[in-house]
Amino acid sequence: MEQNTDTEKPVQKIYREKAVAVATALGGPLVAGYILAENFRAFNEPGRVKRTWLWTAAATAVIFGPLLFISESASDKIPNYIIPVITAAIATMLVNRFQKENIAAHTASGGRFFGWWRTVAVSLAGCAVTFGVFLGISFCIGNASMSTKTYGFMNHEIAFDKNNIPEAEVDMLADALTETMFFDDALTKYVFAEKNGNAYEVSIPVVEGIENDSRALQPFFELKYDMQELFPGNKIVFKLVVDDLDNTVKRIE
Repeated sequence: MEQNTDTEKPVQKIYREKAVAVATALGGPLVAGYILAENFRAFNEPGRVKRTWLWTAAATAVIFGPLLFISESASDKIPNYIIPVITAAIATMLVNRFQKENIAAHTASGGRFFGWWRTVAVSLAGCAVTFGVFLGISFCIGNASMSTKTYGFMNHEIAFDKNNIPEAEVDMLADALTETMFFDDALTKYVFAEKNGNAYEVSIPVVEGIENDSRALQPFFELKYDMQELFPGNKIVFKLVVDDLDNTVKRIE
């Protein structure tokens, strides 16, 4: 009796081994966790998806936590390439240890892979998110009136000054960001909200250079339009910031 040796072709795309190293070097440990978790999800290993995110959160805290408490002069002595090299090496080790066989099987059965543009896009988004979380924590440490709230399954975070904007209005902004799909189930987002007269100003961390890329800016213009429709009595302003809340590279109003 002849046996059927055909292997069913996988439906879901995954990330290649090299993509993990490149994305981690560009975007940091959060990106490594996201890519590893997406691969585990494609391999139908939900337990490892959850453990990956737990270890990613811990690794991010270990890597970036000390930077909050050392002086600027001391942090300047740390070469810029050290953290990307270390995190990329660890991510490569993990993918070889836990996913190499599954990736090989995926390849052998004709499975598809995410392209490099997707990898770069995820890396840039992760870089902005990492910066946003780091910036928010450091800002809160230096401001006693600062507070943060998290929303949804992904724990999207809004930082705000309690003396500037009521918590109830922050919740309204969170509802609007969720309805417009900015707060989604793909990647945790961080923003800083403030009120200036009758206007809500939302600062969003972005990567340097985006202010000169009209295609990259278009989603923010569309988001601002959608948000404005939800707040007909208030003006909505987006401030795209790089490295610091005071460094607004693009104002959308």
